Amino acid sequence: MIEETVRNYLVSKLNNIPVYLEIPANPPKKYVFIQKTGSTKANHIEGSVFTFSSYDTSLYKACVLNETVKAAVEDMVTLDEIGSVKRNSDYPFPDADRKEYRYQAVFEIIHY
Repeated sequence: MIEETVRNYLVSKLNNIPVYLEIPANPPKKYVFIQKTGSTKANHIEGSVFTFSSYDTSLYKACVLNETVKAAVEDMVTLDEIGSVKRNSDYPFPDADRKEYRYQAVFEIIHY
């Protein structure tokens, strides 16, 4: 499952920053939330669109974490099961419901 591959890779690269596929009831102040938002398939090659939400205690710190996450995701192309990684966008995206600072990056990942 590509979600596990992506999460496990980020856990190995983000030095003790929690990475979640679901936001827990009481998350820490600093964490990354991964969500698969779409997928494609052509000629037996799978593609998935992911959002990577970086949470921290200030908008600046969320932005810094976002930069770290983007670099890690872009390096994911070194995995055998990843064909390409393309960033579509990244932007400040404060979480009004949870009242938390957040940056979000959107990537398309081609995988086998």
